[in-house]
Amino acid sequence: QVRLVESGGGLVQAGDSLRLSCVFSGGTFSNYAMGWFRQAPGKEREFVAAITWSGGTTFYGDPVKGRFTISRDNVKSVLYLQMNNLKPEDTADYHCAADEAIVMVTSKLNYVSHEGQGTLVTVSS
Repeated sequence: QVRLVESGGGLVQAGDSLRLSCVFSGGTFSNYAMGWFRQAPGKEREFVAAITWSGGTTFYGDPVKGRFTISRDNVKSVLYLQMNNLKPEDTADYHCAADEAIVMVTSKLNYVSHEGQGTLVTVSS
Protein backbone atom coordinates (compact mmCIF):
# COMPACT_ATOMS: atom_id res chain seq x y z
CA GLN A 1 0.00 0.00 0.00
CA VAL A 2 1.33 3.42 -0.98
CA ARG A 3 2.36 5.62 1.91
CA LEU A 4 3.47 9.25 1.78
CA VAL A 5 5.25 10.97 4.66
CA GLU A 6 6.03 14.69 4.56
CA SER A 7 8.65 16.54 6.57
CA GLY A 8 10.45 19.86 6.63
CA GLY A 9 7.76 22.24 7.78
CA GLY A 10 8.27 24.76 10.54
CA LEU A 11 7.99 28.35 11.72
CA VAL A 12 9.91 30.88 9.64
CA GLN A 13 9.91 34.61 8.97
CA ALA A 14 8.77 36.27 5.77
CA GLY A 15 11.51 36.08 3.16
CA ASP A 16 12.99 32.86 4.51
CA SER A 17 13.25 29.53 2.71
CA LEU A 18 12.19 25.97 3.51
CA ARG A 19 12.52 22.65 1.72
CA LEU A 20 9.79 20.09 2.16
CA SER A 21 10.32 16.40 1.52
CA CYS A 22 7.85 13.60 0.87
CA VAL A 23 9.02 10.01 1.18
CA PHE A 24 7.09 7.51 -0.95
CA SER A 25 6.84 3.82 -0.08
CA GLY A 26 4.70 0.79 -0.87
CA GLY A 27 4.71 1.10 -4.65
CA THR A 28 6.72 2.10 -7.70
CA PHE A 29 7.43 5.81 -7.34
CA SER A 30 8.20 6.37 -11.00
CA ASN A 31 4.72 5.17 -11.95
CA TYR A 32 3.15 8.21 -10.31
CA ALA A 33 2.72 11.85 -11.05
CA MET A 34 3.34 13.74 -7.83
CA GLY A 35 2.18 17.03 -6.44
CA TRP A 36 1.89 19.33 -3.49
CA PHE A 37 -1.22 21.03 -2.28
CA ARG A 38 -1.85 23.16 0.78
CA GLN A 39 -4.77 23.82 3.02
CA ALA A 40 -5.16 26.68 5.45
CA PRO A 41 -7.71 26.52 8.29
CA GLY A 42 -11.23 27.02 6.98
CA LYS A 43 -10.12 27.07 3.35
CA GLU A 44 -10.28 24.71 0.40
CA ARG A 45 -7.33 22.71 -0.82
CA GLU A 46 -5.10 24.82 -3.05
CA PHE A 47 -2.87 23.47 -5.79
CA VAL A 48 0.78 24.34 -5.24
CA ALA A 49 2.89 22.34 -7.69
CA ALA A 50 3.04 19.07 -9.61
CA ILE A 51 5.55 17.05 -11.55
CA THR A 52 5.21 14.27 -14.10
CA TRP A 53 6.51 10.77 -13.44
CA SER A 54 9.76 11.44 -15.28
CA GLY A 55 10.29 14.86 -13.78
CA GLY A 56 10.35 16.34 -17.26
CA THR A 57 7.40 18.66 -16.82
CA THR A 58 6.36 20.78 -13.86
CA PHE A 59 3.30 22.85 -13.05
CA TYR A 60 2.79 25.62 -10.51
CA GLY A 61 -0.08 27.51 -8.98
CA ASP A 62 -0.03 31.22 -9.72
CA PRO A 63 0.64 32.30 -6.10
CA VAL A 64 3.92 30.36 -5.96
CA LYS A 65 5.31 30.75 -9.47
CA GLY A 66 8.86 32.01 -9.42
CA ARG A 67 9.28 31.26 -5.69
CA PHE A 68 8.70 27.49 -5.33
CA THR A 69 10.40 24.63 -7.17
CA ILE A 70 9.17 21.03 -7.25
CA SER A 71 11.55 18.17 -7.96
CA ARG A 72 11.77 14.43 -7.49
CA ASP A 73 14.40 11.74 -7.05
CA ASN A 74 13.15 8.52 -8.63
CA VAL A 75 16.07 6.55 -7.21
CA LYS A 76 15.38 7.57 -3.61
CA SER A 77 11.58 7.78 -4.08
CA VAL A 78 11.43 11.27 -2.64
CA LEU A 79 9.51 14.36 -3.72
CA TYR A 80 10.76 17.84 -2.81
CA LEU A 81 9.38 21.35 -2.65
CA GLN A 82 11.90 24.17 -2.37
CA MET A 83 10.12 27.26 -1.10
CA ASN A 84 11.91 30.61 -1.31
CA ASN A 85 10.85 34.13 -0.35
CA LEU A 86 8.08 32.80 1.84
CA LYS A 87 5.14 35.07 2.61
CA PRO A 88 2.61 35.02 5.48
CA GLU A 89 -0.07 33.94 2.99
CA ASP A 90 1.92 30.74 2.39
CA THR A 91 1.00 29.59 5.90
CA ALA A 92 -0.84 26.25 5.62
CA ASP A 93 -0.60 22.50 5.99
CA TYR A 94 1.34 21.19 3.00
CA HIS A 95 0.47 17.75 1.68
CA CYS A 96 2.04 15.64 -1.01
CA ALA A 97 -0.15 13.65 -3.36
CA ALA A 98 0.36 10.80 -5.80
CA ASP A 99 -1.73 9.65 -8.72
CA GLU A 100 -1.10 7.90 -12.00
CA ALA A 101 -2.80 10.77 -13.83
CA ILE A 102 -1.18 14.21 -13.68
CA VAL A 103 -4.57 15.90 -13.96
CA MET A 104 -5.55 14.53 -10.56
CA VAL A 105 -2.64 16.17 -8.74
CA THR A 106 -3.17 19.47 -10.54
CA SER A 107 -6.93 19.87 -10.78
CA LYS A 108 -8.80 17.19 -8.81
CA LEU A 109 -7.17 17.46 -5.43
CA ASN A 110 -10.11 16.01 -3.50
CA TYR A 111 -9.88 12.76 -5.50
CA VAL A 112 -6.17 11.92 -5.66
CA SER A 113 -5.30 8.27 -5.12
CA HIS A 114 -2.86 8.87 -2.28
CA GLU A 115 -1.96 11.75 0.00
CA GLY A 116 0.14 12.29 3.09
CA GLN A 117 -0.82 13.63 6.49
CA GLY A 118 0.84 16.97 5.88
CA THR A 119 3.52 19.19 7.37
CA LEU A 120 2.73 22.61 8.81
CA VAL A 121 4.40 25.71 7.43
CA THR A 122 3.93 28.93 9.37
CA VAL A 123 5.32 32.19 8.03
CA SER A 124 5.40 35.17 10.35
CA SER A 125 5.49 38.75 9.12
